[in-house]
Amino acid sequence: MIARVRAGEPEAYAELVRSHTGIALRAAAALGAGADAEDVVQQAFVKAYCALGRFRDGMAFRPWLLSIVANETRNTVRAAVRRSGLADREAAFMEAEPVIPESTDPAVATLETERRGALVSALEKLSEEHRLVVTYRYLLEMDERETAQALGWPRGTVKSRLNRALRKLERLLPDFRPRGGGERRE
Repeated sequence: MIARVRAGEPEAYAELVRSHTGIALRAAAALGAGADAEDVVQQAFVKAYCALGRFRDGMAFRPWLLSIVANETRNTVRAAVRRSGLADREAAFMEAEPVIPESTDPAVATLETERRGALVSALEKLSEEHRLVVTYRYLLEMDERETAQALGWPRGTVKSRLNRALRKLERLLPDFRPRGGGERRE
């Protein structure tokens, strides 16, 4: 697919965009872009297109794209914090489309909203490295290899930082158990 894009086929890049927009939006929202998630993703796709000459053959496109999304989100969040402060950023993230699917049962939906709020608050207390590794593994459901590639870290670093981050989350949220990505094994 990348070879077709490099050869100048516009439909090939449109296909890449269509197939990766969902995960890119979830990544931007999970990393704190909030209402700016669509803008972040659009900018990430533009940057990815411009950087395709540096994309290494044999690499997976998804982790590479998500690392660009993470960088764009980080830049957007930093600018937003400078403009409006941390409270506005958290409010925007809480209003964004939920990463954890909501139930149609109002009681369950309320519990999910409370759980999500507690998780967001706890994630804010982690270092940026720990927040990133938890987000990639559990909220974006990436495996170790994809997480390592997207973050540009060795797999051992992903394992150790994830372990430390989960221990910190356990102290902050004693009743919380992660769902999703962490159970996938290779």
